[in-house]
Amino acid sequence: MARTQTGRATFEAPPNIALVKYWGVRDTALVLPNNSSFSVTLGTFRTRTTVTFDPGAREDRLTLNGRAASGGPLASASAFLERVRELSGRPDRAHVVSRNNFPTASGLASSASGFAALAGAATLASGLRLSPRELSRLARQGSGSACRSIFGGFVEWRAGTRPDGRDSFAVPRAGPRHWPQLVDRVAIVGDAPVKEVRSAVAMQATVATSPGYAERLREVPDRIERLRRAIRRRDAEALFATTIEECDSFRGVCESTVPPLDYLTATSRIILDAVRAFNRDAGAARAGYTHDAGAHVHIFTLEEDLPALTRRLRGVPGVARWLTVRPGPGAGPGPSSA
Repeated sequence: MARTQTGRATFEAPPNIALVKYWGVRDTALVLPNNSSFSVTLGTFRTRTTVTFDPGAREDRLTLNGRAASGGPLASASAFLERVRELSGRPDRAHVVSRNNFPTASGLASSASGFAALAGAATLASGLRLSPRELSRLARQGSGSACRSIFGGFVEWRAGTRPDGRDSFAVPRAGPRHWPQLVDRVAIVGDAPVKEVRSAVAMQATVATSPGYAERLREVPDRIERLRRAIRRRDAEALFATTIEECDSFRGVCESTVPPLDYLTATSRIILDAVRAFNRDAGAARAGYTHDAGAHVHIFTLEEDLPALTRRLRGVPGVARWLTVRPGPGAGPGPSSA
């Protein structure tokens, strides 16, 4: 862990979409997950964050997408900055300016990119120079999936077993150019609600109340191994089938939580049905859907099948826009201002 003298830094980080989800933690303070997870870093979306430490400031401030933030978002950012202050020995309060180029708090992993960017900017501004693994470990403590947003391409978050969390961090499994034919068609659902219950709270309700949660935990390691193998071999059918299986499992434990967690809208469910029909007509898994704790849907397919899939999905009501995204690079220092 190296150290330099500075007071201001900018860092950019992407969100990621989990193909195998983490949902539930064994330690809420350190954000230590109950299971490992596997994700794809999204190449188009970014969060850019600038942190400025101010010796004269009396409290932390957060400006998010051009607006002064308060309440929960500010409290979370300030708690994370406190971890950085402890690591660096720098006591100053900070002004954080952060902007996303995609919808916030709607299931597109804005917390992942947000805390990955905050981890990078805050440590650089405080004078720390962390390795990618150290940065992943730190980002995890802000938002679990943020640890995966440090890296590009295909990423696995090792759950680890140590109570101090030293062995819980993300590792890259394949770079963003490993599978250039793979694309992610993203449906931005127009009536997607802003989440009323933070994922950190919702997942613990699932752990406590869903009757299928224990069985899901037993199934996850096999799915991760199948995904590793499918990506290594560029086996699209195996990737898509496993992704759908995992997404359905995740949604099942959410919807069997007491009270139920239903993140999808009617539009989302029409899209899932359309992908299933697309695969049935093809006689094989030619596309795979997934979603996080939100209504937007990611559909993975190969470049050669994208035109046919686009035709199948054309006219789905309630979609505000469609995006085509590819696996992208990880986090890194950005321009001097946010």
